[in-house]
Amino acid sequence: MRFYARGAAVVVLGVTAICGSGRAADVTQLLAPGAEQVETQSGWTFTLAPYFWGAGMSGDIAQFGLPEVHVDASFSDIFDHLDFAAMAIGEARYGRYSVFGDVIYTKLSNDASTRRGIVADSIEVTSKTFAGLLGAGYTVVEGPSGNLDVVGAARLWSADTTISFNGGLLGGVERDDDATWVDALAGVKGSFFFTPSIYATGWAMVGAGGADLDWDVMAGVGYKFNETVSAVAGYRALGVDYRNDGFVFDVVQQGPILGVAIRF
Repeated sequence: MRFYARGAAVVVLGVTAICGSGRAADVTQLLAPGAEQVETQSGWTFTLAPYFWGAGMSGDIAQFGLPEVHVDASFSDIFDHLDFAAMAIGEARYGRYSVFGDVIYTKLSNDASTRRGIVADSIEVTSKTFAGLLGAGYTVVEGPSGNLDVVGAARLWSADTTISFNGGLLGGVERDDDATWVDALAGVKGSFFFTPSIYATGWAMVGAGGADLDWDVMAGVGYKFNETVSAVAGYRALGVDYRNDGFVFDVVQQGPILGVAIRF
């Protein structure tokens, strides 16, 4: 059962938002505020920021009609079975208004041999997750040292877990269980510069929809290297409680986060 829990524990990784200094708050710059943006003659600005989140996971999950299983996996446990992960956020801003999006895809797999090899020689579990956020924000407080945005967003979750049997009586048999849902969230984000290069930043969002509860908080400290590159290191926690027709994903993910904003 420990094998199954780790195999399914990849079902989600999280989303981010960032903001800048001395101008309307920039969602992408919650990971790297102060990074220079590409500004068009129309007044729009655009920023792209890849990020990494080393999160562990704890909570309860259930799939394939099986009873709920408690999951308590560190980031190293998850990383050992990680096949691929990609995370990035982008934003378009015009004055105090912003439209932002976040996309994350992860794939995790694990396999184990059976003792007797009669029913199956081995069993493989593969979990694929897509999480996407689309939202809008408005700057309500803006000053020379920092700013604050109110934000609203919709987050799409799609989790797919496949169990494959190799060899034995069940050789070639494959079973799949998946769930897709959307949550609406609202909250705040902001940043405060202690110096032209050093700043504090963070966000807090909460909501519900397909899930009974969906929340996301982050706090970090960043450094602006130059007009091209800036970065932030911090800590993020995300919780979600989704239950539908025997599919349960009630977990809290938390761990260090590192982001980079690049001008291009």
